[in-house]
Amino acid sequence: MQNLKNIKKTTLSKEWATLTRIDYDYQFKNNEWKSLSRECYNRGDGAAILLYNIENQTVILTQQFRMPIYDNNSEEAMSIEVCAGAIENNDTALDTIIRETKEEVGYKIEEAKQVLTAYTSPGALTEKMFLFVAEYNDAMKVNEGGGLDSEDEEIKVLELSFSKAIEMINSGEIVDAKTIMLIQYAYVNNLLYKETKEANFSACLVYGIVFVIFALFVYGIVYVLFIN
Repeated sequence: MQNLKNIKKTTLSKEWATLTRIDYDYQFKNNEWKSLSRECYNRGDGAAILLYNIENQTVILTQQFRMPIYDNNSEEAMSIEVCAGAIENNDTALDTIIRETKEEVGYKIEEAKQVLTAYTSPGALTEKMFLFVAEYNDAMKVNEGGGLDSEDEEIKVLELSFSKAIEMINSGEIVDAKTIMLIQYAYVNNLLYKETKEANFSACLVYGIVFVIFALFVYGIVYVLFIN
């Protein structure tokens, strides 16, 4: 970027993640240069997943206490969210979400589809979230989930109807951004729409039969009027 120079970083804290003050010069559209300062919180990137079951029309969510939310609004502190976790140790986003799915909600998945990437709060956080979806069923359940004691996690696993999850967004019961994005993605893209290949085949067969009957009817009229 030609309108950015003299970048200087100062570490303010490394208690858990890294809080940095970044001083820099920025040139605005009127060609004026200004010296600015911003604080950036770097906790790495993360991955999140919406598990959904087409047959039962359900999704898997979690609920856990979030201190930053409590500090802002104590009534919303028990946050309802999709399964998620930080990307660590040079893992890929997919590796991370497969691991977190087993630890947090107790389902073992082999694959997941990445559908979105998003910065959660670009004015202050460096974190980019990689957002996934995957189907689940009862056969994939390998444990009760709940998170790891070693990470001081206490996670409640929620299996909700998809319509209920939508209602909880509208009512304000779900306020987590990544969760709202993934549920809305599922809604917009009809992920839980019950349309099987058999149904598609049946519809095509019906349309084909109707077309043949119509064609024979037209041919009959033409034959009577012009050929016979």
